Amino acid sequence: MSAPVPVFDGHNDFLLRLLRAPEARETTWLSDTGEGHLDLPRMRAGGFAGGFFAVYIPSPIAHDDPDLDAIMRNPPFSLPLPKEIPLEDALPVAMKMVGHLMWMEREGSLKICRSVADIRNAMAAKKIAAILHFEGAEAIGPDLDLLHVWHAMGLRSLGPVWSRPTAFGNGVPFAFPSSPDTGDGLTEAGKRLVTECNRLKIMIDLSHLNEKGFDDVAALSDAPLVATHSNVHAICPSSRNLTDRQLAMIRESDGIVGLNYALGFLREDGKGEPFAGFDPMLRHLDHLIETLGESRVGLGSDFDGAAIPPDLGDAAGLPRLIEAMRAHGYDAPLIERLAHGNWLALLERTWGG
Repeated sequence: MSAPVPVFDGHNDFLLRLLRAPEARETTWLSDTGEGHLDLPRMRAGGFAGGFFAVYIPSPIAHDDPDLDAIMRNPPFSLPLPKEIPLEDALPVAMKMVGHLMWMEREGSLKICRSVADIRNAMAAKKIAAILHFEGAEAIGPDLDLLHVWHAMGLRSLGPVWSRPTAFGNGVPFAFPSSPDTGDGLTEAGKRLVTECNRLKIMIDLSHLNEKGFDDVAALSDAPLVATHSNVHAICPSSRNLTDRQLAMIRESDGIVGLNYALGFLREDGKGEPFAGFDPMLRHLDHLIETLGESRVGLGSDFDGAAIPPDLGDAAGLPRLIEAMRAHGYDAPLIERLAHGNWLALLERTWGG
C-alpha cells in the first residue's frame, strides 16, 4: 500500500483539547482514543504532516455549548458576539496552551517550526511540523510588547480576532445567512499590529475577521492575504465565508485560502448537519481554484474545532478526501499543491526563504 499524500493543514484546535484535560495529555496525544479528530497515530495514518496549531482563548460561555450547537444546526440564526476577553484573563490561558505545544516538541514527535526550512526538515524526519498560531490576539496588549515575547517563543502566525471583539478589531458573528460586513474595521492598535506583524514576518490570518477589518489589512499589509480556514460565500452564505470580492483581493496579493471542513460552512443551506461523501467540499474547492488559481488554495480543516463530514471522520480519513479529489478529476500535481505545496510556497512568500 502506498504512503498517503502528505497534508500540511491551515488550522486545528488540538491544543484546546489539551487545555481542557491537561492530566490526560500524554494519552490524548500519543494514543488513538477515538476521541476528537487528531492524535499522533491517526495523523501518521492519514498523512497529516503538519500545520497551524491554534492558541484559542475560550469564551466564558463556550461557543460549542450544546444549545448553541442546536441553534446552528437549524438556520436562519444570528448569534451575538461574545464579550471581549481582558488581557489579564487571556494571558495565563495562552501560556498554558503554548506550554502544551512545547511539551509535544519535547516528547520528540513534533517540531515547532519558525521557517520553511524547519517545516521541510521536520517533514523529512517524519515529525509533525507545527506552526504556533494565535486565533485571536487577546494575549497581546495594545502596546504590542507581548507580540515580541510570543514571537521569541515561536509565534509565526496570528489572527487579530476570533468571532468576538479584541483591542485590535472585530470578528464576524456566527450567522446564516449573513454578509461578512458586520461591524467596524481595525482599531488604531489593530493597524499597528498589522504593521508590526509585517516587520516581524508573522503571517496575518483573515479568517474570522469582518469585511471592514479584512479591507483594512489589505490596505496596510505588504504580505500576501491569507484565510487559513474559510470557504466560499457564493456557495454557503455564512458570515464566516469569503465573498468573491474578498477572494479576488487574495488572488491579487498572491495569497491563499485553506478549505474549512466544518459542516455549516460547507452546506449550501448552512445547516450543521452531516452529509454523505465529499461533494460539498469539492464544490468549494472548484470555486476556490477557479477564482484564486491552482497555486493559491490549500486545506484548513478546523480539526478538533468543528463538526466535519462523517465520511472524512478524522485525520486518519484524509486519504479518502485525497481519493475523492482524484476521482473528481484533480491530477497528481494539483493534489500535491492543495495538500501541502501551496502552503509551503505561501509561507516562503510571507516569511522569506
